[in-house]
Amino acid sequence: LEVQVESMPFSLDKELLATKSAKVAALLKENSNADLYYLLHDIPADSETFDLVARFCHGCAVQMSTENIALRSSEKSLQQTMQIGLFDACLQAMIPKASDNPRHLGEPIIVSTDKGDDSDRPNAKRRLFALDWKEDLTTLSLQLYEPIIYTMKQHEIPPTYISASIYRYAKKWIFHCNNGRETMSIYKRKSQRNVIETLEKLLPHGRELLPCTLLFEMLRCAINLEASSVCRNGFEIRIGKQLDQAKVKDLLILPQGYAKEVQYDIECTRRILKVFYSNYDSSDASGFITVAELMEEFLAEVACDMDLMIDSFISLAEMSMAAALGTKRNSDGIYRAIDLYFEKHAYLTEKEKEQVCKVLDFRKMSPEACEHAAKNERLPVRAVVQVLFMAQLQMRETLARTAYDDDKSEKEEEEEVEVRMEMEKMSIKVKELEKDCCETKQEITNGCIRQRVNKGKVLDRTYYGLGSALISNYFELGSTRT
Repeated sequence: LEVQVESMPFSLDKELLATKSAKVAALLKENSNADLYYLLHDIPADSETFDLVARFCHGCAVQMSTENIALRSSEKSLQQTMQIGLFDACLQAMIPKASDNPRHLGEPIIVSTDKGDDSDRPNAKRRLFALDWKEDLTTLSLQLYEPIIYTMKQHEIPPTYISASIYRYAKKWIFHCNNGRETMSIYKRKSQRNVIETLEKLLPHGRELLPCTLLFEMLRCAINLEASSVCRNGFEIRIGKQLDQAKVKDLLILPQGYAKEVQYDIECTRRILKVFYSNYDSSDASGFITVAELMEEFLAEVACDMDLMIDSFISLAEMSMAAALGTKRNSDGIYRAIDLYFEKHAYLTEKEKEQVCKVLDFRKMSPEACEHAAKNERLPVRAVVQVLFMAQLQMRETLARTAYDDDKSEKEEEEEVEVRMEMEKMSIKVKELEKDCCETKQEITNGCIRQRVNKGKVLDRTYYGLGSALISNYFELGSTRT
């Protein structure tokens, strides 16, 4: 049987084909050679693939790899693959494998709490396929990858593995392929925008499924590709839920459609902060303190930017102050950032400096910061006066507390003296009682019964009087202590 595939002629043995394929055997019985040629003429495969099939049917050695028989190779005839149910068959074979061992999707990406650790990077790839092939789901086109991940989510595959696979897909098809905004073609840019928007829809929601740094990377990519607002908001919400794990460099987000001047997307940072405070557990104060520290470090970082406008800095400073609300943090971090901003922006007028200093709460500055500010020539005069005034108030409060503590200590000393005097009186009475007891014992020994009886009456009265005095003194001392 002569067959031509993409202008490439093939000579096939009909009987051998019939033993390999029941469908071909049925066609041989029902059709002549001419009819078979017509039926096999529109084979959805290229000449290389057909040659591979022909060799397999004739019993020749065939080198199988992902390049010629895996799912990815069906992308050339994707529509036919979908129509005949081959893709569904492959998908149904994948789901049980992923359910039994989710690591086939790849190792989950570890969320590191150490800001200097790089363990949040993806681990080595794992394969979903059975043979020793270097292929995973990230090699598939988006047309195949999307329905596979969607189906796995429906079958409740652990979201940590799905999230890791989605990030690796973005890394392969967007991050590594993005050579710059200017050199990217319109078609490629549109294609990558479609990828990031699709991946955001597939990415599970939840805290700590991906490290915060990687989520920021995907958000930054969505901004650069001018993805939809729904896509960007989706990443912002995920970031906001775990903002306490972010690093300072993560917050350095350039706005969409930025020009030559380096400005930061302040509204984006504000929205992320809002998500954090609306989702974080208020019983755990450590997260709030961490975010407050993060915002102070971020403010100090951007303060050194020569191109940062005064309105942008004030807005960021206000966010930093708001982040510290509800914590016992002082204003030293904000003051340090303002000082850095004044140092790098020496051209600011006195009025502009006063406008910046309005965000600073002088009441929360430490004595060390007040001392530094009082000598700081970069601060406006009005701010220095406020600092000196607050320092004076702090000194008065310190002196008042010291005087109160001294007065309190004097009262305690007087009480202790009274207690010692009362104890000495009790000791004298006890000694007198012991003396009476000794005399009574001596009289009994000498046989003076009458005197003993009289002394016994005196002894009873002495005991009673001593007990009353002890009880009375006890309650008097207790009342004084209270």
